[in-house]
Amino acid sequence: MLLQGARQIGKTWAVEQFGKTDYEFFVKFDLDRSPEIIDAFKISKEPSRVIKELQSYSDVPLLPGRTLIFFDEIQESEEAFNSLKYFCEDAPEYHIIAAGSLLGVAVRRKNMKVPVGKVNRIEMYPATFREFLRMADPSTFDYVENLQTPEHLPTVIFNKLSSEYRRYQICGGMPEAASLMLDGAGMAEIDAALQDILNLDEVDFSKYAQPQEVTRIRAVWHSLPAQLSKENRKFIYKVIRTGSRAKDYESALTWLVDAGLVYQIFNVSKPSIPLSGYEDREAFKLYACDCGLLRRLAGVKADVIQNRNAGYTEFKGAMAENIVLQALLPRLGGEKPYYWTSEGRAEIEFIIDISGEVIPLEVKAEGNTAGRSLSVYTEKYAPEHRIRISMNNLQENGGLYSIPNPLADWMLRFITRTPDSTKM
Repeated sequence: MLLQGARQIGKTWAVEQFGKTDYEFFVKFDLDRSPEIIDAFKISKEPSRVIKELQSYSDVPLLPGRTLIFFDEIQESEEAFNSLKYFCEDAPEYHIIAAGSLLGVAVRRKNMKVPVGKVNRIEMYPATFREFLRMADPSTFDYVENLQTPEHLPTVIFNKLSSEYRRYQICGGMPEAASLMLDGAGMAEIDAALQDILNLDEVDFSKYAQPQEVTRIRAVWHSLPAQLSKENRKFIYKVIRTGSRAKDYESALTWLVDAGLVYQIFNVSKPSIPLSGYEDREAFKLYACDCGLLRRLAGVKADVIQNRNAGYTEFKGAMAENIVLQALLPRLGGEKPYYWTSEGRAEIEFIIDISGEVIPLEVKAEGNTAGRSLSVYTEKYAPEHRIRISMNNLQENGGLYSIPNPLADWMLRFITRTPDSTKM
């Protein structure tokens, strides 16, 4: 198994918990902290020989089927990365998980070949609001989990969801920050945890990018709040710097995507199957991997969100979109949604393909749903199902599903054609 995801997302912790609770033995080989281990993979491609070499670095027996072997920071060794293929082909009895914080960047930079078909690749994401609510308010979580039809929520449930949703907007889904919020820590501690992650990301720019690219990567990354503060959130290169051109920043943007720090969502000229066939590579939006990191990067203070500051308008919409995207990605199996525009008259924030049905998904930060975008789309394409996310209560009317922002994680279960909808 190859576990991928942004830095500080909890990959190592998750594997360690799994290994210690579900296996008789567990051993971790950290290729970054113990570079001498890399030599074991250079000696031979034969799995049995590699296991013998690794055994000398571990007091834990490396037993087939009984020991979970974890190669952490595997991007530090191309030989270790390639060994996954040979373990799959020649020694599948050994149970191995590999992970790395900037694996996507390393694969592209070193031109490493991913052993397709030889490993199970799993993308790990920040915790969504659903996961946050499960820990923050178990009774409300259970209530929502048992919903089967899109009917109005009781006021007490709606208010609890709204309160926890604002807390999630502040801390986001990075495990340390979310845990601090759940444990009742002060905002200074939560902001410090988020800033530490941002600082580590800055260090990674210098450590893992080509020297000539570092400044441009920082420029794209720090332009993200300004890009998302526009009414039209389409990525504009001149927002980075006056006179900027796509060719100057394309590789920097790709680095951030490969690092898992941003999600790139493309426009479609027509919402038809396959959506990829109508993709416009020149028109896209960038979102942050986590709403808490985005808030901290933008310098939005917690009380602005809690008190619903009147001046917090455009960026509030961007935060709502970012959280919906965070809810969608795990549900779509890593497939990215798209967005749609119509000659400046309308814009649908997300377009998704569910079992061959194209569904428009409009996102509002509050209860005001007066815009005409979804109506324009409906008149043009007559979709069977439409989703509007806002701070209005849950309901369905003629195929239009009104979903409260906090229920973005659950929205697909209400569309009857969604596979295994009761678990969505």
